Amino acid sequence: MAATAVKPPTHTRATTARTPGIRKVPSTIGTPPPSVRATTPRAEELGVVGHRLEHGAQQVITSEMMARAVPGTNPLKVLAQMPGAMFQSDDPQGYDTWSNQFYMHGFLQNQIGMTLDGIPLGDQEFHSYNGLNSALAISSENVGRLNVSNGAGAESIASTSNLGGSVEYVSSDPKKKMGATIAQTFGSNTTMHTYARFDSGILNKSGTRFYASYARNDAHKWKGGADQFAQQVNIKLLQPIGHDSRISAFFDWADLEVYNYQDMSFDILKNGGYNIDNFVGTRNGYAKAYRSALSLNGLPGGSLPAGYSKMSDPWDASYYDGGTLEQDYLGGVNADLALTDKLRWKSVVYGHGQYSRGIWSNPYVASPNGAPLMEQMTITHTQRFGFTSALEYTIAHNHLSAGVWYENYNTDIGRYAFEQPLLGEGTPVNPMGSLAAPFATLWRQSFNSNSFTAFVQDTYNVLPNVALHFGFKSLLQTVRATETANLESYTGTAALTSGSMTTARAFLPHVSGDWHFLKHHELYFDLAENVKSYPTAGWNQGASPFSVSQTVFNQIRHTLQPETDWNYGVGYRFTQRYMLASLYGYHTNFKNRLQQVTSGSIVNPISTVANVGGVTMNGVDAGLTLMPIEGLALYNSVSYNHATYDDNLTEAGTTYHLRSQQIVSYPRFMYKASLSYRWHEFDAHLDTQYMGKRNFSYTGDTKVPAYWIETFGARWQAGQMAKYNRHLAFLHNLTLEFNIYNLTNTKYIATMGENGLPMSGDYQSFLVGAPRQFFGTVKMEF
Repeated sequence: MAATAVKPPTHTRATTARTPGIRKVPSTIGTPPPSVRATTPRAEELGVVGHRLEHGAQQVITSEMMARAVPGTNPLKVLAQMPGAMFQSDDPQGYDTWSNQFYMHGFLQNQIGMTLDGIPLGDQEFHSYNGLNSALAISSENVGRLNVSNGAGAESIASTSNLGGSVEYVSSDPKKKMGATIAQTFGSNTTMHTYARFDSGILNKSGTRFYASYARNDAHKWKGGADQFAQQVNIKLLQPIGHDSRISAFFDWADLEVYNYQDMSFDILKNGGYNIDNFVGTRNGYAKAYRSALSLNGLPGGSLPAGYSKMSDPWDASYYDGGTLEQDYLGGVNADLALTDKLRWKSVVYGHGQYSRGIWSNPYVASPNGAPLMEQMTITHTQRFGFTSALEYTIAHNHLSAGVWYENYNTDIGRYAFEQPLLGEGTPVNPMGSLAAPFATLWRQSFNSNSFTAFVQDTYNVLPNVALHFGFKSLLQTVRATETANLESYTGTAALTSGSMTTARAFLPHVSGDWHFLKHHELYFDLAENVKSYPTAGWNQGASPFSVSQTVFNQIRHTLQPETDWNYGVGYRFTQRYMLASLYGYHTNFKNRLQQVTSGSIVNPISTVANVGGVTMNGVDAGLTLMPIEGLALYNSVSYNHATYDDNLTEAGTTYHLRSQQIVSYPRFMYKASLSYRWHEFDAHLDTQYMGKRNFSYTGDTKVPAYWIETFGARWQAGQMAKYNRHLAFLHNLTLEFNIYNLTNTKYIATMGENGLPMSGDYQSFLVGAPRQFFGTVKMEF
């Protein structure tokens, strides 16, 4: 099979019809671990929310579950305690967007549909043109719940990439009573996480209310130097209309200024050590980077830091700096209107603006003043807007709905070169501050996209305990790219991609069923066809038809096919006071899987985009939660995923034996367990997780080792303080919390493939996980 051009995705999802007469949320396909579960004493109440879910393979992650994690923790990390889900990051809270990697049943985050209050969050790539990283879209403390579908289909989700599941963020509502919340977290590496929220309470007879919150996270990196900083403002306004309608508005401003950890290879890990990192923020950091660059170019005065000569590529092991700066403005208005007692109209209008910088010091290109290195920045400006609108109608035993989604985005992305000073004659470029004019534009492209989807679905209640779901989705997306600058001596090609690609599918079906038989038992099935629109990425930025040269684009544009899959799932759940059990099996046939294959330097990689053909995936999850006495819960889950490539790949005359190899980055086996106990105002939990080995290269000749990791948490919730002293009546609740991340101080490889992955052998494209970290929190509610 010849190599073509385009970027990596993964797998599927599920949905199953749920009976309107059964007002209970499915527990989960693996029952979430008790460490993140609600602390209600009855199993039937765990995860229950007051709205109807239509999909049997759907579960709810509540705010109470997320509250067990360290404040500020990425909600996807909490979600990853479910079977079949995996979250990796080089920092304990998951704030570093460069290193965030989320998988669900073999599907990467750019193949999972994500929304916030109905606002699409896009494909969750680091350079995402059609969305926003979920960690920057809303403060974790303001997330009311996550509705998660990890099976075959969810046609109503506003997404062009959801091959394998969906995660719907639902923001918490303003409280009906005026009050405030203040929380302060202290942690290892001088971590300081601050959260403050004011709730207006009901302001008038119509019920108008709002909240405004501010969150700030500031920490030194656990290795190397410099800081990781983020701050965020959320505002939500809620206007009830009558007894059964509402209009709400949500606003998010996020500011991320993060110095990233250096990407590593197996050679760097073995010969440089676990704690090797970039030089910024360390003693004589710029001098080390400067002299290392002189050494790379064979210039007088060049030298390597002590011990670096042991590595085969010491010059890429540590740059002067690498980082991410991003500022986002996101806003939307959401209307949920009951037109009659059987007809509802739901609509969302939204807009999003983003400015971002991806930063690396490049020792391969000199500055005009003679300094042997320059500061390289990929700068992106994106604006997008859109709307969704749907009608829901209930008649007889049918719950019908139909809707549309439209979005337009414009992105300008370019890479620029900034001059670094001669050693001792100036201050290095501050990539997080204001910038002087660049001395060169290395490349630049612009993108414009129009996306449209429509869906129709019906949930038919055959019997009060039996429901069947039928639906389909239509998708149309056109993306146009235009080259606006190209420095051929840097890119190595005469022209970057200019042209358009269209993804069109008129009929993507979805069928599911749900049967509650006997008192505590449930069976469900799910099958759907899905498609992912062609990914959008700038030059060498990912597995996209637009990230290649004009010559390659012209060769593939008429033969390339979008990624598609057929997904099948079947599950069983048992829900009872003392026990929750589940078993879920799934099968996926994947076609035209697009992957990024990379070699060369990470500051100017040699990337190709390959259609690696089909992937066949079979998997099973099993979960069991035992609650023998009130307050005590023991959770265990096992996940097995056999996802292998169907074909070998021939590239540049060489055949790579991918057939029957497990897909890269995702383990075949995972085990998760948690023990939790609650006694009066005190609760504690101990969690463990085993992550099986993962293929690093496509041929499987290089693997990331398996590892175990544990976390511990304890919390005391005092409740209304007036019961201790009447003078403290103003303090409605006081919470003290203590958490330990990586309890046994395990050294492990976390994120992998952030720079693409090699066909075989080694490459500088993984990040190691944080060592043991301690956190303490004081939270007060007034």
